[in-house]
Amino acid sequence: MSITSLLQQTSLLPEHYRALSVKEMESRILSIKKKLGPKLFIPGHHYQKDEVIQFADATGDSLQLAQLSSANKEAEHIVFCGVHFMAETADMLTTKQQHVYLPDMRAGCSMADMADIYQTEQAWPILQELFGDTIIPLTYVNSTAAIKAFTGRHGGACVTSSNAKELVQWAFTQKQRIFFLPDQHLGRNTAYDLGIPLENMAVWNPHKNMLETKEPLENIQVILWKGHCSVHEGFTVQHTEVIRKKHPTMSIIVHPECSREVVAAADDAGSTKYIIDTINRAPSGSAWAIGTEMNLVNRIIKQHPDKHIVSLNENFCPCLTMNRIDLPHLLWSLESIEQGQPHNRIQVDEHTTAEALSSLERMLARG
Repeated sequence: MSITSLLQQTSLLPEHYRALSVKEMESRILSIKKKLGPKLFIPGHHYQKDEVIQFADATGDSLQLAQLSSANKEAEHIVFCGVHFMAETADMLTTKQQHVYLPDMRAGCSMADMADIYQTEQAWPILQELFGDTIIPLTYVNSTAAIKAFTGRHGGACVTSSNAKELVQWAFTQKQRIFFLPDQHLGRNTAYDLGIPLENMAVWNPHKNMLETKEPLENIQVILWKGHCSVHEGFTVQHTEVIRKKHPTMSIIVHPECSREVVAAADDAGSTKYIIDTINRAPSGSAWAIGTEMNLVNRIIKQHPDKHIVSLNENFCPCLTMNRIDLPHLLWSLESIEQGQPHNRIQVDEHTTAEALSSLERMLARG
């Protein structure tokens, strides 16, 4: 879908929704949830605002929520409070009788958008010419359906931040090299943890259509797409140094979408679920600096008043695209369903779905 069509759809939000009080919007949402009952399912990603999360029927990461949507066969309407690629995955995993909606079509993901399918299709033959038939692609689930389909078409698989190590290990049993999209940091951190030297990793620059490396090509084992999460790349080594100085006994835990330097400077790193579980298990009175999205960090702080928890970067903003989902858009989406005129439905074509599912299924079989 083009940017123009996205703007055309999002401009349809009736202005009167902006004039409603929070109390009135919350009351209307609760009324519709009660009326539709099990026919409605609202998954909410961890990074959503509290004003939205309070209405979520399930909270989790993107793949988990897509799987829960698929398992909830009673749900005819799935209003996905997340970003575009997450709703795509939910649509691909659910039945034709289940319809997936995104309350605001502007809720995209800058990382997923950094791996454009046309750029990827241009890169593949060049990489084949450089390395021959020695490469298998892996894509982070934080990618578009088209990139998932590309990966599936070429024998590769999806990965999550929880199972990336298992899938990278599997990939190396298939081919000599991996092509990791779209987040270079997760790919680099995962490969490094598995013992692959940094000098054996090269970066594919889609803007210059070239491989960035000073090493001999025969030494390259991992090709990293030049993409990143704008939230997690905002954490720096300087932030860890400030924490060490201000709070010498505080543990630093970060997401593997952070840079290699930040992960190396932290005490621990892991997926969103890993971070949540680690804080849940931590003893009362322990101190933590967390390097991940601000809405989630603030929620963790509220849930653990017995612990000293701060953001690794206390001046950081929440994920801006995720925050496009708000009460007015959620209410608008629900009322349009109630009135029989739903909008912003997410639909992935059958061919793309079939190829993307093969990528997801390879992951689920191994990770």
